[in-house]
Amino acid sequence: MAENRHLAAILIDFENIYYYLRQHLSERQEVTDVVANLIQKLRRLLVEKYNEDPISLDAYADFERIGESAQGALYLIGVETHNVLGTDHKNAADMKLCIDALTILYTRQEIRSFIVVAGDRDYIPVIQHLRKHGRTVRVVGFPSSVSGDLLTNVGQENFLDATQFLPPPKPVVVPTVASLGGSVPGLPAPIPAPAVVSLTPRDPLAVRVLAEDENVALGILFRHFHNKPEVWMTPFLHKLRAELPLLSEYERKALIQQMAESGAIKVEKRKGEPYDYSVILVNWNHPDVRAQHLT
Repeated sequence: MAENRHLAAILIDFENIYYYLRQHLSERQEVTDVVANLIQKLRRLLVEKYNEDPISLDAYADFERIGESAQGALYLIGVETHNVLGTDHKNAADMKLCIDALTILYTRQEIRSFIVVAGDRDYIPVIQHLRKHGRTVRVVGFPSSVSGDLLTNVGQENFLDATQFLPPPKPVVVPTVASLGGSVPGLPAPIPAPAVVSLTPRDPLAVRVLAEDENVALGILFRHFHNKPEVWMTPFLHKLRAELPLLSEYERKALIQQMAESGAIKVEKRKGEPYDYSVILVNWNHPDVRAQHLT
């Protein structure tokens, strides 16, 4: 740890931020992955801009209601999760977050900064209390959902716009000949595939050449699931963890997202019990897919 670096605590109302993002992100994006990436970028910003080293990271939610493996993803980036049972009318995570903030205040004198990832005005009392005891308090949230009263208490200079930590919006692209199932100069005719896995001309996917690491991931997909009409996301992630151990979990998931953006695969949601799940469909007309299939 750098000399004279201040120690900080990050407290995340995961339930608050999760449901906000679920309303504003596309269906293809896993909210948990976006939040994990947001937290990683926030940590880097705190170190580089404010010289604050977050040594305590906690997230609060009724995780049983969230249909994604959120606790595992957060654990892998060093965030301790707290499962707080809520009701249909009240998010109980904010109460537990406030109690833990006060516990840190009184028992961890070395922690001088508190970063609250939420925008609910219910946090005003605990923020006022922390500031009275000489602690720096920053709030991370989305401008359209942050309480004006909360901003007044924390100060505009201590508000961090969470949108800066989100992935940039994807540009609108025009489908290429290859993405419409046509031929590509210099390559053989598209390989026929069962209808269940072949993308149709209605799919608005652009085709680009895969990067080296994306080709590696595609090779893993073929080696282990070459005879599957569709591949369940969870087993594929298990294989990526085994064969790409130097990558973090969010980097492995980012690889899948990049493969989808390239047009090599398509990720679809399926209804399931108790949770929905994701499957991967291969675009057999993508040049890199065809190249690997022929080798």
